[in-house]
Amino acid sequence: MTAKPYLTGHYAPVADEITATDLTVEGHLPPELTGRLVRNSHNPKPGVTPAHWFKGSGMVHGIRLRDGRAEWYRNRWVHTPALEGAPYMTDQGPDLAVSTAGTHVIEHGGRLLALSEAALPFELDADLRTVGAYDFGGKLTSAMTAHPKQDSRTGELHFFASSPFPPYLIHHVASEDGHVLRSQEVPGASAALKHDFAITEHYVVFFEGAVTFDPREHSGIPYAWSDGQQARVGVLPRSADGAANVRWFEIPQGYAMHFANAYEDADGRIVVEGPSVGRTGWQRSWNWWVGAPDRGAEPNSLAHQLRWTVDLLNGRVTQEQIDDLVTEFPTINDDYTGREHRYSYALSFPDDRGVGNHALVKYDRATGARQLLPVGTGQLPSEAVFVPATDASDEDAGYLLTVVSDLNADASRLLVLDASDLSLAPVATVHLPRRVPAMIHGSWIPDARL
Repeated sequence: MTAKPYLTGHYAPVADEITATDLTVEGHLPPELTGRLVRNSHNPKPGVTPAHWFKGSGMVHGIRLRDGRAEWYRNRWVHTPALEGAPYMTDQGPDLAVSTAGTHVIEHGGRLLALSEAALPFELDADLRTVGAYDFGGKLTSAMTAHPKQDSRTGELHFFASSPFPPYLIHHVASEDGHVLRSQEVPGASAALKHDFAITEHYVVFFEGAVTFDPREHSGIPYAWSDGQQARVGVLPRSADGAANVRWFEIPQGYAMHFANAYEDADGRIVVEGPSVGRTGWQRSWNWWVGAPDRGAEPNSLAHQLRWTVDLLNGRVTQEQIDDLVTEFPTINDDYTGREHRYSYALSFPDDRGVGNHALVKYDRATGARQLLPVGTGQLPSEAVFVPATDASDEDAGYLLTVVSDLNADASRLLVLDASDLSLAPVATVHLPRRVPAMIHGSWIPDARL
């Protein structure tokens, strides 16, 4: 039997938990890198083959940096009931404590939270040991998205719960210190799959693509592309009565898994940027996730960077493609979340036109330029995490952290890159004690936050 693609190559899971100290560092780690890079992904136990990549149990990998040293690397499964095989569905409905907790890991209110959008978050301690399911002191009674957004000016954390059954969409807001301030059902939402979203200064922006609940899908993730599901964007005012004033706008068919950012321009329009796929691009991804044969995709159906501009005054949304690279996992300097950014970063994937290696990409919205950093054959970088330099005055003054999986050497390394110029040699390279599987999302967490 052919092995599932998410159990091979860069994605092959590791079989154990280890801790390694005093890692080898080439170059010099900047003093502002005092904290932890923590990343998350699906890593099923040995002998377990999930029916869908997203059903694999979560494992977090952490690298501790301090005083110019790489003090440790450690990896730990998130010890949820799902890790021991507990079913998500019960006679009483879904058990929100049964989570893979394998999509993202963030810090909020001094807590380290492993996230998977169908369940409650799971709290970890500073050494990545599992504390348990976290429900914001009993205030969260729904699932939590794996892509919350924190407003750097107010400290508020915005997140949502999406379900294939009513209520389809609930928007939550938590204070900077981790208390849920309000929760509201969003009228007009449907059973469409909602994975990521965006915020601006005055609005919360939801996307419903042409992927919706399908009971015929038996992989454990019951969604599929549907030409009958109209893609839409929903705009919710960031106010206590925002739900009463939500507006939905139709957009061209597609599906956007992740967004780089959103902001309001000088004319009051909402601008959102991120990669999006067409129908065959979605099917190609889905085939990989479930281990079905790859039937290919038309070039214009792969994940290209798009820009949506929502004109609330005229009630129209325009959509334009802004780049022809196949990219995913967009990031920015998080201090610019919800306000106009100049720079964004992404991971470029090989495509059917002969672009054969993975690369990191930097986009400059002001000039339209892009900069590529290829990593070489057999190597896969993780999503780039931006860390600002001390007393930075420019948006891109800081560092990009990426963990590169190298199949040639069966090893991995952490690259610390100068975010202002990807053509420069790495500021530092930290050699990790093992090959770290390709991961999904993660965060840089300064010591002061934990």
